[in-house]
Amino acid sequence: MDTATFADVTFWITAGAILVLLVLSGFFSGSETALTAASRGRLRSAADKGDAGAQAALALKEDNERLIGGILLGNNLVNILATSLATAAFTRAFGDSGVALATLVMTLLVLIFAEVLPKTYSISDPERAAARSAPLIGPVITVLSPMVTVVRVIVRGVLRIFGMRVDPDSMLSVREEIVGALQIGHSEGVVEKEDRDRLLGALDLSERTVEEIMLHRSQIEMIDAEAAPEEMVRQVLSSAYTRLPVFRGEQENIVGVVHAKDLLRALEQLMRQSESIDAAMEKFDVMAVAKAPYFVPETTTLDDQMRQFLRRHTHFALVVDEYGALQGLITLEDILEEIVGEITDEFDVDAEHPIRRTETGDFLVDGAMTIRDLNRAKDWHLPDDEANTVAGLVIHEAQTIPTPGQVFSFHGFRFEVVAREQNRLTRLKIRPL
Repeated sequence: MDTATFADVTFWITAGAILVLLVLSGFFSGSETALTAASRGRLRSAADKGDAGAQAALALKEDNERLIGGILLGNNLVNILATSLATAAFTRAFGDSGVALATLVMTLLVLIFAEVLPKTYSISDPERAAARSAPLIGPVITVLSPMVTVVRVIVRGVLRIFGMRVDPDSMLSVREEIVGALQIGHSEGVVEKEDRDRLLGALDLSERTVEEIMLHRSQIEMIDAEAAPEEMVRQVLSSAYTRLPVFRGEQENIVGVVHAKDLLRALEQLMRQSESIDAAMEKFDVMAVAKAPYFVPETTTLDDQMRQFLRRHTHFALVVDEYGALQGLITLEDILEEIVGEITDEFDVDAEHPIRRTETGDFLVDGAMTIRDLNRAKDWHLPDDEANTVAGLVIHEAQTIPTPGQVFSFHGFRFEVVAREQNRLTRLKIRPL
C-alpha cells in the first residue's frame, strides 16, 4: 500500500472517530440538560406508572453532584479527544495552518452539533429525554465515578483554602420549588391569583404560628359566670358567635366555653320542667352546660393546630403565652381562611371593608389588618417578620406610637397615620412610592 493511500485511509478513520466523538459529546450535553431540567414530580409520576427510564433518571438525580461530575468528565474527555484528532489530521493535511483551521472547524461542529442542538432538543421535553438517556448514561457515570470522586475531593480542598465549604445537600427544598413555580406561573398568566394564594396559604401553614392570626384578647366577647341568666341569654342571642368563653372574676380567668346550642337546649329543658320562665331562669347554671376550655401555646404552628382540632373534634381554642396569660383565641375557621380567604355567612357582622381606595389613589387600611392579608389583597411584599399587623409595622419602624397626621416612608411605601385610639393606630393611609 502506497503512502498516499495509507494517508487517505488514516484521514477517513480519523474523520470517522471525530464524528463518533461528536455524537458522544452531543449525547453527554443533551443528557446533562435533560437530567438537570427534568421535574422530579413528573419523573416520579412516570415511574409509578412503570416507566423504567424515569425510575433510572430519579436514581441518578439523587446525587446531583455525582451526576453532573460524571457527565462533565465524559463530555470533556470526548471533546478534547475529538479536538486533538482534528488538529492532528488538519496539520498533516495543511501543515502549520491546520491548527487554526482545526480550531475553527471543531468550534463550529461542537457548538452546533454537540451543544446547541442536543440541549435544545432536551429542554423541549426534559422528562422524556431524561427517561431515554438515563439507562445509557447511568453505566458511564458508574465507570467514571472513581475519577469523579477524586475531582470532587480536589475541588472541595481548593474551595476550603478560600474559606468555602460545599454542602452536598444545599439544594432547593420541594416547598421552595413549588413556591417558585407558582410565582412564575402567576407572572406569566398561567396561574390565577386566587389559585396561587390558596396553594401558597396551604404551604405556609407549617411556617406560621397561631399568634399571627388569632383574635386578640381585647376583641374577645366573653360571658361573665356571675351575670344574671337573662343577661347571659340576651348576650348569646345577640352575639355573632356560636361559642363564647366564660370567665369568673376577671377576664383572664377562663373557666369554660359555652356553645349557643347547648345553652338553648338546657333552657328549653328547664322550661319544660318549670312552671314559668322565671322559675326556669332561677335554676339555670351556665357552668352546667359549659365545656372545659382548651388552651394552646401561642407558638403552635397552624399546621399542628389544625391537626389538633381535627383529632380533638373541636373548632375553638384559647391562646396563652409562656406565662399562661390569655393572649387571644383561634378557631378552625381562622386557619381555613388562611387558605381559601375570608369566609362569611349570614350572621357575620357587616364591618367596613379593611381596604378602601381614595380619590387620590391612596389606600385607607384598618390598622388591625394583618400584613399578610394586605400583601395577599394587593400583591405587595411588606415584611411581616417583626409585626403581624399594619399598625404594628408602622410602630416598629417609627420606634414610637405616632400621632394622627404623621407620615413615614419605608419598604417602598408611604404611610400616613389617619386615626388613633389611645395607643392603637386604627386607620392608616398607604401609597406605594
